Amino acid sequence: MALAARLWRFLPLRRGAAPGPRLPAGTSGSRGHCGRCRFRGFEVMGNPGTFRRGLLLSALSYWGFETYQVISQAAVVHAAAKVEEILEQADYLYESGETEKLYQLLTQYKESEDAELLWRLARASRDVAQLSRTSEQEKKLLVYEALEYAKRALEKNESHFAAHKWYAICLSDVGDYEGIKAKIANAYIIKEHFEKAIELNPKDATSFHLMGIWCYTFAEMPWYQRRIAEMLFATPPSSTYEKALGYFHRAEQVDPNFYSKNLLLLGKTYLKLHNKKLAAFWLMKAKDYPAHTEEDKQIQTEAAQLLTSFSEKN
Repeated sequence: MALAARLWRFLPLRRGAAPGPRLPAGTSGSRGHCGRCRFRGFEVMGNPGTFRRGLLLSALSYWGFETYQVISQAAVVHAAAKVEEILEQADYLYESGETEKLYQLLTQYKESEDAELLWRLARASRDVAQLSRTSEQEKKLLVYEALEYAKRALEKNESHFAAHKWYAICLSDVGDYEGIKAKIANAYIIKEHFEKAIELNPKDATSFHLMGIWCYTFAEMPWYQRRIAEMLFATPPSSTYEKALGYFHRAEQVDPNFYSKNLLLLGKTYLKLHNKKLAAFWLMKAKDYPAHTEEDKQIQTEAAQLLTSFSEKN
């Protein structure tokens, strides 16, 4: 019945005709007029052959449309499945520390409209920029490239915590090339995006860690930079080591030992607060953290140096 109803809407009608064969007055109720009834019905609709051809074409049009819908839906499902497959490969390479292979994989899809792919591409671009063998010229290009990918990810999905997080990270990196005024001005935006990332996903340890870095950075801002900030802005960004410490601890509560740098910064923050006992505890954890990346190795070295320096003073 549903098919018949849909087909009926496609039937060709004569101009001014009602949507169906109309019986002439005085024909109903008489067996002798049955043939005439059928004839007049076709007459209203047009030539019988034309009617049948129209019906056939309408049916074909309907089934063609239905087939198109099925194919379109299948294409969408296939595309979604392909994206999932790419994301699985990307996450595997990231966990394996295959920075350059990950970047090569994701740059094949740099025109994608998928926020999941774009924020990962922003991260991969930044990670390649951080490699020691990347030249300064290449690093600058990659930093700006990463920001563009993060910006697009955010435009595609403003409700994705990772898009906010990586946009803030990449915007902070760009500040290194745009001077102290731009860096301080961007600090407000960066903080807003880190806070939004935490709001959207309070189980992401790195968002807490990054807010800790933001607080630590402005807590230890040199006096001359603070003076410049006060000249440029009525209320320049500021923070304290206590606030930084709170965010670093919240990151550890969410995901203990998730990142060697968080351990290092816990140790350094306790040093700033003159608590050498807790500083030594966290710096030792950073020194003993398994090194999977170049950054982990650098952190091990820094933690060991800090432990040596203040143990010698004792």
